[in-house]
Amino acid sequence: MNGLTPYLFRLGTTSYIIPADILPNVQYLAGKVRDVELVLFEVDDGTSNLPDREQIARLRSIAAGNDLTYTVHLPLDLRLADDGSPRHVSLEKAKRVIDCTRDLDPYAYVVHLDGKSVRKGATTAAMQRWQMHAIESLKIVGEWAGSIEKLAVENMESYPLDFYEPVLDQIAVSRTVDVGHLWFDNHDPVTYLRKALPRTRVIHIHGIAGRDHKSLANVPVEKLRAVLNELVCSDYRGVLTVEIFSEDDFLTSCAVVEAVMNENICSGLSCAG
Repeated sequence: MNGLTPYLFRLGTTSYIIPADILPNVQYLAGKVRDVELVLFEVDDGTSNLPDREQIARLRSIAAGNDLTYTVHLPLDLRLADDGSPRHVSLEKAKRVIDCTRDLDPYAYVVHLDGKSVRKGATTAAMQRWQMHAIESLKIVGEWAGSIEKLAVENMESYPLDFYEPVLDQIAVSRTVDVGHLWFDNHDPVTYLRKALPRTRVIHIHGIAGRDHKSLANVPVEKLRAVLNELVCSDYRGVLTVEIFSEDDFLTSCAVVEAVMNENICSGLSCAG
């Protein structure tokens, strides 16, 4: 599928589609998509896939020649240290990733917030403390990113639908709506999107086949049609990332998206008033 479609949203996918490093993946995807989600990591043994300066320069060149943007997925769920300081490893790694990718001028930094300790219930004091720490973490990382709006907080599976709302109400971060997570938890993504879209920079979409992050060919076509119809009718202009990790899943997902979008164009969209 040629990613340079007439749709207002920017169709994208991840930097792990072919079995190779980031740069060959971006070279493969150039002209097929309009955004690449860079999935970056550093592990404790020193293994890292952070691009060096030469690779960053090449990534910039590819983007400039192909109407391509980048979104960057930060590697760990953000949190402060136990003493409330910004020394936690998640923030340290976030800063290294942001410093590394700054010259790419990413469209968004996708972030997770570490709420595992309170997501299934907590005292009011514990919940308020977690929310305060989450806001402080976002402020710190937003300053490193150059704009708080570039941070896009993602909804996670197995969390209450409104879990992040008290945080989002207090800080002007953007949102990443993960439609696959909503499907996984048997929620209606269209209802969720209608509220979230005004602040949404990135949408993740993927199928479920035993687990998530599989081809969209596994999604009932009426479910996919409802989501894409909502994006078109809402004039969504952000990134739609098909968040999968193999060439076969990429190609079959793109074929399904193209078929549904062509169907919508040919038959006329039915947009709610």
